[in-house]
Amino acid sequence: MVERSLSMREGSKPPPLLSLALIPLPLAAVDSFSSRRRCSLSSCEALSSLSLEKPKLKAFGTVSPCVNCEGMTMHSSSTVGVKRVFIGAGCNRIVNNVSWGASGFVAFGAHNAVAIFCPKSAQILTTLPGHKAVVNCTHWLPSSKFLFKAKQLEQHYLLSGDADGAIILWELSLIDGKWREVLQVPKLHKKGVTCISGIMVSQTEALFASTSSDGIACLWELILPLTSKGDCKLSCLDSLSVGSKCMVTLSLSELPGTNGQIVLAMGGLDNKIHLYCVGRTRKLVHACELKGHTDWIRSLDFSLPISVNGDANNIFLVSSSQDKCIRIWKMALRSSITNGNGNGNGIYKKEEISLLSYIQGPVLVAGSSSFQISLESLLIGHEDRVYSVQWQPPLVESMESDAYHQPQSILSASMDKTMMIWQPEKNSGVWMNVVTVGELNHCALGFYGGHWSPSGDSILAHAYGGSFHLWKNVVNDNWQPQKVPSGHFASVTDVAWAKSGDYIMSVSHDQTTRIYAPWKVEASLQKGEFWHEIARPQVHGHDINCMAVVHGKGNHRFVSGADEKVARVFEAPLSFLKTLNNATLQNYCSSDDVLTDVQILGANMSALGLSQKPIYAHAVHEVPERGAADGFDTLETIPDAVPTVFTEPPIEDQLAWNTLWPETHKLYGHGNELFSLCCDHRGELVASSCKAQSSNVAEVWLWQVGSWKSVGRLQSHSLTVTQMEFSHDNNLLLTVSRDRHFSIFAITRTGTEISYSLLARKEGHKRIIWSCSWNPHGHEFATGSRDKTVKIWAIDKELSVRLLLTLPQFESSVTALSWIGLHDRRNNGLLAIGMENGQIELWSLSYNRADDGSIAAPSLVATLAVRVDPFLCHASTVNRLAWRKNEEHRVSMQLASCGADNCLRVFGVTVD
Repeated sequence: MVERSLSMREGSKPPPLLSLALIPLPLAAVDSFSSRRRCSLSSCEALSSLSLEKPKLKAFGTVSPCVNCEGMTMHSSSTVGVKRVFIGAGCNRIVNNVSWGASGFVAFGAHNAVAIFCPKSAQILTTLPGHKAVVNCTHWLPSSKFLFKAKQLEQHYLLSGDADGAIILWELSLIDGKWREVLQVPKLHKKGVTCISGIMVSQTEALFASTSSDGIACLWELILPLTSKGDCKLSCLDSLSVGSKCMVTLSLSELPGTNGQIVLAMGGLDNKIHLYCVGRTRKLVHACELKGHTDWIRSLDFSLPISVNGDANNIFLVSSSQDKCIRIWKMALRSSITNGNGNGNGIYKKEEISLLSYIQGPVLVAGSSSFQISLESLLIGHEDRVYSVQWQPPLVESMESDAYHQPQSILSASMDKTMMIWQPEKNSGVWMNVVTVGELNHCALGFYGGHWSPSGDSILAHAYGGSFHLWKNVVNDNWQPQKVPSGHFASVTDVAWAKSGDYIMSVSHDQTTRIYAPWKVEASLQKGEFWHEIARPQVHGHDINCMAVVHGKGNHRFVSGADEKVARVFEAPLSFLKTLNNATLQNYCSSDDVLTDVQILGANMSALGLSQKPIYAHAVHEVPERGAADGFDTLETIPDAVPTVFTEPPIEDQLAWNTLWPETHKLYGHGNELFSLCCDHRGELVASSCKAQSSNVAEVWLWQVGSWKSVGRLQSHSLTVTQMEFSHDNNLLLTVSRDRHFSIFAITRTGTEISYSLLARKEGHKRIIWSCSWNPHGHEFATGSRDKTVKIWAIDKELSVRLLLTLPQFESSVTALSWIGLHDRRNNGLLAIGMENGQIELWSLSYNRADDGSIAAPSLVATLAVRVDPFLCHASTVNRLAWRKNEEHRVSMQLASCGADNCLRVFGVTVD
């Protein structure tokens, strides 16, 4: 990260928060993979990367690496293990970002990572790190179109391209489910890759084309190994420049009856479709152009050969454009140019043009064959840009043969919030819209792409809001919505566990607050839990920077802070409490810990999208009167939400509108945008800070829970306070800042009166301090900084602060910290440490206390318990780490993390 001046101007964003937390390395991770090699985390080879240089000790503590080839050891008698529990992530808002492969898995870009999810379980299985920039496009080899060629394959391959022009080839082994990075394609593109498209020529040969915003299109040949241990061979066959108007979509196909001739279609900003032939020389030869669209070409897709009047030498090309139209182009084998004598004076056998092929287009010459191109049909039905069109994958007739049947069925996705399936009418042959599905949510802004499942019985859309939408054909064109993964589509800035520990809440720069929980269905309890997003309490109009869950008795509440000067307080409605009952198989509404007289059922969004107004239970069935002038296109007529109690995980349309929490209070006082929030462990005080460039603005405000009145303004720092945390006895408040100092305030409660005093202020690091965390069993705390160090401090009985230990310098800036104690070992703990490069480490801290309760520096021992494998970690800055509070089952713990890669992750941590 580039060093930023400490005098950065007001209003500019400081770098993302760094967090610290200790996490053990997984002993065996099903979804792990390694760069250019298979990674089994239980192997000595994989763990060999965990070796540490001999650390330099500071103060009087002891730092020791402790790693063996069987697992991560915390002590001689304890082993720490880490596994993936849950990944939540949204899709990058880019047209060609999603690909559904013949493997049955869906790949998509989540910031600079490639995420893989399984549509059957609606869970993200893993993320593939390696890209340095945002992932623009993905493409499977084989894709769903070539399922009939993939029946004998043990490995499937995935191509991904990013905004820097890099393309990476990944391999998935279907035998053990493991991933590996095979190679990085030579970087011929100087700007972002806009599209990748490929075909399987045979089971060991694939061709793919790539295009970029630099106006360069490349054709590649990929030779695949016969065995899992073989190497892939990649070569660039040809490249060409298309000029200043770049291409944004590609499609490849084999031409029927030509003995291996390939056709490449390209479309882009010049409103034309360019066709190139690839012959035996494997060079791109321009064949012709297809004109008709009046705006950018956004999607192209070739069908496999379709039989027309018994002749299977026809292929169809479907194109879509920003002009709202879809065009189907027919390419019919016209003749052989060379006669039997080889003199080149062949006679064209011209096909009779039917009424459907009413516009005769150019002739495409491919080697010794030619194809008559004609406009088969013009499909008009969408009301906005059509970003995606795709032919239904062929139906495999037999598992023993390569026979298939190509259905005449096209899926289109548009920014008008709908996807349509088009098919020709049986009698007339006229193409008609036979199925329409879409979003009902008024906040949605349309679909960026639509995709068929390999079997053709499901369709998937990804939308402008980073969300997925899946429909399945249950029976006779009855398409029903299905569960899909969900998550933020921008940097996730903060995460916290509920006071009960039953769900996690996260906030993001995508302007939403989301709640995730394991949905414990009784029938599947033996098979483990699947996490889902169960509510979206806040949909805001500003980027949300921080949040704090209010602990203590009473209803579920949280406070959020965004790029505005106001902190907002939210309280759980009755519909959420009942949904939570269904998810956890518990009854929260009848417990003493939650109010039983909640009268608010849900919330409605205001016209400006800032405040969320309550919907009362007794007013649910009242229909507001509308005047004659109340049109539905005005800002004041946003449709009413329908708060719903869910008995199964909600889908996107329901989440976006019907799971809002009412806003109960606004906290005014700060002079700039909110940056950090925290709540004490009794649920009595909330502390808040904002972006600051002066000591007056950098003060920390204290708010009393319940009355929500300001009860204190703590001054100590001169720049933004980046994180705050109350000690576990609630008597001390620790704050860290961009001014490189940390401060400790004593909080005294006398009845309803709150008093405070500054105990200590110390320059703890040489660079910005991003994070801090208290020892749950004492007055020791850790701080992490951009100077790549973590320091452990202690507060003595004399209320002075002394340095106990400095951990060895890390490879990257420390951005997040979280300290947890072990309930059966009060003198031991795990410190989770998150870094700017996305890595997470878990450190074991053990110590002995003197009779007066203090820790002698030599008795504090810090041991690296586990360095989490990079393929389980974030692909970008870790913004926050949070341990789940679970006093009774501390041996099996959970750690939540969030990062700038748009991902929220939950790790399972075991200590044996």
